Amino acid sequence: MNISFDAVPIINGKMTGVGWCEVGQTMAMARLHPEDNFYYSFFSRKDDHIKLEKLAPFSENIGANIAHFSGLLYRTASVVLPIPHKWFFKQKSDITHFFNYIAPPGVDGKTVITVHDMVYRTYPETVRGRTKKILDMGLASSMKRADMIVTVSEFSKSEIIRYFPQHESKIRVVPCGVDLDRFKPCQQPERIPEVKKKLGIEGEYFLYVGTIEPRKNLERLINAYNIFCQHEKDAPKLVLAGGKGWLYDGIFQRVTDLKLEEKVLFTQYISDEDMNPLMCGALAFVFPSIYEGFGIPPLEAMACGVPVLASNAASLPEVTGDCAVTCDPYSEEEIAEGLRRLYSDSELRADLSRRGLERAKTLTWDSSAEKLYSVYKELMK
Repeated sequence: MNISFDAVPIINGKMTGVGWCEVGQTMAMARLHPEDNFYYSFFSRKDDHIKLEKLAPFSENIGANIAHFSGLLYRTASVVLPIPHKWFFKQKSDITHFFNYIAPPGVDGKTVITVHDMVYRTYPETVRGRTKKILDMGLASSMKRADMIVTVSEFSKSEIIRYFPQHESKIRVVPCGVDLDRFKPCQQPERIPEVKKKLGIEGEYFLYVGTIEPRKNLERLINAYNIFCQHEKDAPKLVLAGGKGWLYDGIFQRVTDLKLEEKVLFTQYISDEDMNPLMCGALAFVFPSIYEGFGIPPLEAMACGVPVLASNAASLPEVTGDCAVTCDPYSEEEIAEGLRRLYSDSELRADLSRRGLERAKTLTWDSSAEKLYSVYKELMK
């Protein structure tokens, strides 16, 4: 097969979960199936080398399929005019896969899209205005023209069916995975104090990794942490690591209102080389999100042997299984109790660490890629 992967989630800015999902699945698939031809496809009006440099770390066994035209202009025009996508690409494909919800018209070969979640419909107030507008305008037609719709959990499948029941027959679940080379128990423990010093972290800490935005439930987490601190004189720090998302001001203000500036630390975006030591150094990983299509960060923490506190909502029970302390994301008291249990019970932490490591071995990018490949084979029958 000739298979093209739309590279926009990888080459546009700093990669988010969508980009890492694409990288994990495509790299594994290309390595596991050398009998096929794989390409990253993208528009590039100029400076091809900049985009190729961004793709270079992920391009082993994957070629480039470049359209020398403005991608922004094409995407804008194709919203109102059915300009065929295939007109711009020389390399012909049996399957073209778009990993970020939207497929343009006139794609070469079969069209696959990944729809990660339905947060823009379920919690529209938590979604960036521009993102919501793009999905409101384009997702319905994108799903209609797709030959297959991939999503990342049974929960997300049920959400898509709730809003788009007409497409149930062409939805396939392909869970995300974890890169066990990047996320594993720390092989260089001396890096942990180095990274802590670099980020201004002293002593023990709870860690959250993800976008700083409302649907991650960070205001309730901060309130719960405040409750926890009132009963623990030497409470570990709470480290919130990630780039600013949408409507983040209230999260920062909550820390100020509770006078927790010395206890709650924001680290912004964490480099790839610092992520593993930061994760492995944490007393526990906390992720009480209200809504996740899959939720890769708790899985990454488990792969590092770090005990996890996660909400019992959305897809997170599918990810963590029985390998995490769970809580009602709407109950600050339950979140605080989860923090207390993880802080005070070293045997619980050790048990969760052991079981989390075993669970992470079952959710790899290799297994994810094979499930996705089976979707491609089904399409080509």
